[in-house]
Amino acid sequence: MKTLFGKRRRDLLAQLASAKLHGLLISRPANWYYLTGFTGDSGALLATKYGTALVTDGRFTGQARQETSGVRIVPQSGSLLDSAGAWLVGQRVRRVGFDPQQVTVAQLAALRKATGSRVTWVPVAGLPETLRMKKDPSELAQMRKAALLASEVVAAAANLLKPGVREFEVAAEIEYQMRKRGASGPAFETIVASGKRTALPHARPTAKRLAKNELVVLDLGVILGHYCSDITRTFYLGRAPERVRGWYRAVQEAQVAAIAAVRAGATCGDVDAAARQVLAGHRLDRHFVHSTGHGLGLEVHEDPRVAKGQTRRLEPGYVVTIEPGVYVEGVGGIRIEDDVAVHVGRTEVLTRFTRDLIEI
Repeated sequence: MKTLFGKRRRDLLAQLASAKLHGLLISRPANWYYLTGFTGDSGALLATKYGTALVTDGRFTGQARQETSGVRIVPQSGSLLDSAGAWLVGQRVRRVGFDPQQVTVAQLAALRKATGSRVTWVPVAGLPETLRMKKDPSELAQMRKAALLASEVVAAAANLLKPGVREFEVAAEIEYQMRKRGASGPAFETIVASGKRTALPHARPTAKRLAKNELVVLDLGVILGHYCSDITRTFYLGRAPERVRGWYRAVQEAQVAAIAAVRAGATCGDVDAAARQVLAGHRLDRHFVHSTGHGLGLEVHEDPRVAKGQTRRLEPGYVVTIEPGVYVEGVGGIRIEDDVAVHVGRTEVLTRFTRDLIEI
């Protein structure tokens, strides 16, 4: 694994050379892990053509030495940014990149103050994230495990759904089941919504009690071995009316079409359009209020965006969610979501739970 981290750092240095940069300040913990194996949550990673340094405070220096190889651990002295700036000045690097989406105006001012005229700070977005989009075989193997674990949790959660149970009771049991099965925790706050609240795509669980003859949406994901999964299923407590069945069939068809459109070389916008075209045929497209999916990996929301107009082409190694939905305010909503990996000449659905409407 340590050899793999070294390869990733070399790939990053190739990006820096193409951008005519001598170094890069990396402030996102997921990127620290991807490039070094460090799992702490305080620090700054400095990748330069002269070597890589991790600046962190006394809470994490010992941990950093244990978890990394080929990385210089620089104990923080004073503020984090002062320490990072001092190290860069000592390396005599001139052009250093930073991600303007992750470094605040105040932080940039502090970096400039720490380095003076000896370093030129250059905004450059998403270099490590671009590398992270393409998963290697070891990452894909871990993501399969995370997806299967999430699928098992959905199956267990289905047994909890009955009238009188509160939404947050279901959510608590879901997250307990995750940890019981080996996950380090949820990939995001578990969504449990019932009745009219299912029309809210990101509804947080409440004290509302599940009731007979209503929809229930479960959206959950686990973190297993640092990698995330994400799955959504929609249930009905009772016998679903024909209108709800029609909506469900439309969403199911839209997801099938979008998954079929996922292939190496296809644009993310094409995949999104495949789902919207099906829903338009059912006159439900105006009730689809979010993108069709997103990238998945060390974080639950990564590039690429599977959304309208996105021109990025899918490549082997990408893992994306496919999650069309229909939301009718005051009535309810339906969403079906799975994790899909792109391979050469084929795709692989990682999550494994029936996509048919389950009536309880």
